[in-house]
Amino acid sequence: MILDFLFDFKKASLNKAEALVEKINQKENEISILSDQKLKEQSLQLKNKVSKGENPDDVLIDAFALIREASKRTLGQRHFDVQLLGGIVLHQGKIAEMLTGEGKTLAATTPAYLNALTGKGVHIITVNDYLAKRDTVWMGQIYHFLGLSVGCLTHEQAFLYDPNYQEKDPEPEILVTEGAPKKSKLEITDNNKDKERDVLGGFKVVREFLRPVSRKEAYLADITYGTNHEFGFDYLRDNLVYNKSDQVLSRDFDEQSVQDIEKPTIYSDEQKTQDIKRYAARYNYAIIDEVDSILIDEARTPLIIASPDYSSAEFYKLFNKAVSRLKVEEDYIVDEKHKSAEITEKGIDAVEKLTGIKNLYSPQNIGLIHFLEACLKANYLFVKDKDYVIKSGEVVIVDQFTGRLMFGRRYSAGLHQAIEAKEMVQIKEESKTFAQITIQNFFRLYKKKAGMTGTAQTSAEEFHKVYNLEVVSIPPNKPMIRKDFGDVVYKTAQAKYQAISEEIKKRQEAGQPVLVGTVSIEKNEALADYFRQTGISFEILNAKNHEREGSIIAQAGKLGAVTLATNMAGRGVDIVLGGNPSSISESEKIKKIGGLHVIGTERHEARRIDNQLRGRAGRQGDLGSSQFFLSLEDDLMRVFGGDRLKQLMHSFNIPDEQPIESRLVSSAIAEAQRKIEGINFDTRKHLLEYDDVLNKQRINIYRRRQEVLDADEKSLKNIVANLISDYLKKINDSDKFDEIREKINRFENISIIKRPVLMILDTLWMNHLEDIESLTDSVRIRAYGQHDPLVEYRRESHILFNELILNLERWVFENIFKIRSLLENSSENLQVKTSNFFKAGRNDPCPCGAKKEDGTPIKYKKCHGK
Repeated sequence: MILDFLFDFKKASLNKAEALVEKINQKENEISILSDQKLKEQSLQLKNKVSKGENPDDVLIDAFALIREASKRTLGQRHFDVQLLGGIVLHQGKIAEMLTGEGKTLAATTPAYLNALTGKGVHIITVNDYLAKRDTVWMGQIYHFLGLSVGCLTHEQAFLYDPNYQEKDPEPEILVTEGAPKKSKLEITDNNKDKERDVLGGFKVVREFLRPVSRKEAYLADITYGTNHEFGFDYLRDNLVYNKSDQVLSRDFDEQSVQDIEKPTIYSDEQKTQDIKRYAARYNYAIIDEVDSILIDEARTPLIIASPDYSSAEFYKLFNKAVSRLKVEEDYIVDEKHKSAEITEKGIDAVEKLTGIKNLYSPQNIGLIHFLEACLKANYLFVKDKDYVIKSGEVVIVDQFTGRLMFGRRYSAGLHQAIEAKEMVQIKEESKTFAQITIQNFFRLYKKKAGMTGTAQTSAEEFHKVYNLEVVSIPPNKPMIRKDFGDVVYKTAQAKYQAISEEIKKRQEAGQPVLVGTVSIEKNEALADYFRQTGISFEILNAKNHEREGSIIAQAGKLGAVTLATNMAGRGVDIVLGGNPSSISESEKIKKIGGLHVIGTERHEARRIDNQLRGRAGRQGDLGSSQFFLSLEDDLMRVFGGDRLKQLMHSFNIPDEQPIESRLVSSAIAEAQRKIEGINFDTRKHLLEYDDVLNKQRINIYRRRQEVLDADEKSLKNIVANLISDYLKKINDSDKFDEIREKINRFENISIIKRPVLMILDTLWMNHLEDIESLTDSVRIRAYGQHDPLVEYRRESHILFNELILNLERWVFENIFKIRSLLENSSENLQVKTSNFFKAGRNDPCPCGAKKEDGTPIKYKKCHGK
């Protein structure tokens, strides 16, 4: 009954959206006869209406009609009705599930434009820097045509879309265009660049249109593209600065910032200034591309900013050497289902002998357990070329869902150092956390958010429970006619590889393009070696050659092409039959022989990833087919009951080369995937429950920090007075307050204390994060004593946070006037004094100068390092 109601509700919602699409279509003839200048003027009129308070919903029809016409004139692409439908769903703050190849990138331009009219900024979140730059150039021309500015954030720098920008190079760069002779950049005219962007923009970044700017300028643009990591880390960095001008998302902007923003000439200086001042909401509206990849797959790893703390390389080397000699089942136990590795009593004895450490679990050695556990996980749970690769002598994490390298990301809790010890590369120092936030809580900062992907319904429950996002399935532009064949299962991986090779040879000889998907770099390269031995010509795509990603995928639909790729989730480039750019004759020839054929070589943990691979075939009503080739030695099969099937095949004397196609097997695989999805959901839910507690504390600290940064002389005096007042109340000594308040009011140039107050607040917060990490580990053990770990965590983290605030108040009370006297003597002394809080070791004398009754200094860990 409830399901019927929900289905009817969603159907009614889609019917309303379809009615809006019909009204947008009715506007097309009226708008198509307008000149380019008239279109821009209409865009400015809409912006003025919305900026004066008119609801964006009231101008949706006009805005969508304008953006469709602008797309036709600049990009040569007209939004399909289903793309407008997807855009309406996105504007409503929902997730639009659109099949692969339906044009999600173009669909997102309509809600982005409409919401950018408010002047409060729109963030479009992509899964990598390549897509952020590509979409800024490719879609940027549409927004720019209608008078909006477009920014782009990448790991190294930031850009603004600028059609008049000329990149300055000392040497002419050679540009390679598929099917065309090489040209130097100097030979390319503006028309050629524009054509290159429009024709090849779906997979090639035309850098000539990207003007390097500061990150603040990129954020000041009406629409800003970037990855979730860049937006998230900028949020954390903004809450670590000591000067408000250093905040890239600062809410107040000086005149120079106003001048720096590139606006079309149709805008007057006054309108430009008003636009920037209206940009008050730091997190207004986000459109998340590949929303399942970002909000679900990446949600298990929080965003962390850290710095080197102390060196412990020798311990990792020592324990890695010992752990590598342990025997499975005897010295340690691995649970692949739950991804855990535990040492046994016998294993502890072995480690103690191998390391020469007596009684590893004694109080004085308890800190060494950290190194043992990290090395155990590194050796027996993390696999080279699957979970990470070695590149230029460094361990680089591989995103298991997209197969991309995650440069700059490191495993926490010493795991990364343990892997470095295992692979015998340079061990980098362990880090101390400055700031952190989970993906879930970062995206909760946005006033409104929406997402798009080809596969969201399998995770609809999690989207609703965690993010309050509804999933709406958008019908395809053309009916899906792809043939999905049943899975075939072989006894051994070798037999599976042989069958795949024979299948590919047969289809390649006929000219049919084939896309082969693998779940890891390790399997990708193993299969590549097998293809070379059997004489199959192919292109390989994995994290080790990701620089050519776009062009490889774009040509995967050419006649007779074979492309061997790791997971296709979030690639962002369509496979067009005949290649890109495609010829009609070649495309038709491929359609006659069945279109693109997709082969999956292993089932992934998440059904969504399998569906994304299948979805590469049959785009826009094309012919296509897919089939998965599995073996009982595959990780998923082996962990979830493959041994029983293997025994069954052996009992019936089924030859290795003979596959089985059985609903029983397919059901067992689907059930295994559901189990793993459930385990991963519980992991993310568990992480979020704990971070929700920390998030309230984080918001409190960042609010206090921002108040200090924003404060003028008068408000800063009030902040200091309130901190001292709260402290005196807690120690029952409020009588002194009136006298202290009078002294504070007489304090001239009080803004000089901003930096010391911010530094002690940061120091206390960093120590708190360290304490919280230890608390998280310790409360798990309390489950054995019938205590709920989460309840214990909430209670004790609240106590720790109250201590943090008390230490802050005490520090201000004890040091505010000391700082004043120091200022009178030397401003340099103040700098040395306050900076010592970052350098102080836990057993060093506290930099605040506190002493015991006998005159001996109080240790930092007993004072402000609590």
